[in-house]
Amino acid sequence: MKFRLIYPKWPKLQRQTEFHLPPHGPVVFAASLPDYVDVEFIDENLELLDFDDPVDFVGISMMLTVQVRRGWEIADAYRKRGVKVIFGGIATMLHAGETLDHADCVFLGESEGRMEEVFSDFRAGRLKKVYNYLDERPPIELVGTARREILNRDLYYYRGVQMVDLVHASRGCRFHCYPCAVAYLGGREFRPRPIDRAIEEMESIDNNRLFIVDNSLAQDTEWEMDLFREMIPLKKKWCSHPIEDRPEVLELAARAGAWYVYQAVFDTSDYIRERIRRYHDHGIGVEGTVLLGLDNHTEDYIKRLIDFLMEIGLELAEFTVLTPFLHTKAFDDLMGQKRIFSFDWNHYSADRVVYYPKHMSPERLEELFYHAWDTFYKDEPQEFKMFKLLQQVARREREDNTYRPRRRDLASQAFGREARKVSG
Repeated sequence: MKFRLIYPKWPKLQRQTEFHLPPHGPVVFAASLPDYVDVEFIDENLELLDFDDPVDFVGISMMLTVQVRRGWEIADAYRKRGVKVIFGGIATMLHAGETLDHADCVFLGESEGRMEEVFSDFRAGRLKKVYNYLDERPPIELVGTARREILNRDLYYYRGVQMVDLVHASRGCRFHCYPCAVAYLGGREFRPRPIDRAIEEMESIDNNRLFIVDNSLAQDTEWEMDLFREMIPLKKKWCSHPIEDRPEVLELAARAGAWYVYQAVFDTSDYIRERIRRYHDHGIGVEGTVLLGLDNHTEDYIKRLIDFLMEIGLELAEFTVLTPFLHTKAFDDLMGQKRIFSFDWNHYSADRVVYYPKHMSPERLEELFYHAWDTFYKDEPQEFKMFKLLQQVARREREDNTYRPRRRDLASQAFGREARKVSG
């Protein structure tokens, strides 16, 4: 059976340097498919989609809300040709009702242990309209090594530099942050994979640079430290979401190859200042993730926050505006207050304002969003700051003899020269 798995295209954040990471959801899903399924993966952000190329069954994996309209277009085109279409992924779960209008089948939840049933039903001509396992999560031990071989690896380079591979060591999140839908999608119970299985997968990845995509590694101190101890012999270099702010944890993380973290910078407190300093004290870079437009954000507050970011020495910063995604506390609050004015999902891109902020107009918040990007990267363009992070990781790889010259090193060196020229 020929099964085509499609990852719909979407626009990158305005002002953000455009690069593409190998997607994680589709390769994890592919590991749960029955052996008789011949899966072909197409990342529409980087590959052309030929609707007339014959296929038995189509799957559409949607991670982001800004993918849903394109996902529906793709499904409509295939269904007009008589090809059945199944949807899955995070954005499918958030927009299940609307997606049903464009689907033969919608799968909700985690796929491990479930796909034999779905594909058996498809072959027997009795495919259900909905398979809903949102509240029936499979045992975490069933999570296998993602099938990265379905990716076209030659596509995931930026200016000659190979992008990180994505991997996860846990699911679920015990935190329930205001703009986040993880509590709905994966539950508020922290579900760590067996450490030996996570390590086995990391070791199998033919890339020394990883992105550990867990919602937060700072959920269970003992598990986190055990994971880092087991990672030390791998000599991988990795980035992640927050690491627990304890000296013994940060020390182990650094020894395990922590390269940089994505850390939310939500105020101008000494707590944040010291948090960033401690990462830096352990040789761990920081990309600040900065959300603009919360109800306590005045224009003056946002400008002070931008000044603060310049002071604390972040390696990178990524700015977004508050976006009320479905099944979040933000959506419930703003919807209840009748403050959301747009339900065009193409505008839910985290760089468009779709609600009425408390202290300014939507247009003014968008202006401050662009002001934040332009101010932070005024002296050094984002591309140059990225290049310096890549230099840092290459230096560490050389120090422990894990550096492997990439096939496009000449392009990478040219990028470095260009970035230095742009920076003055």
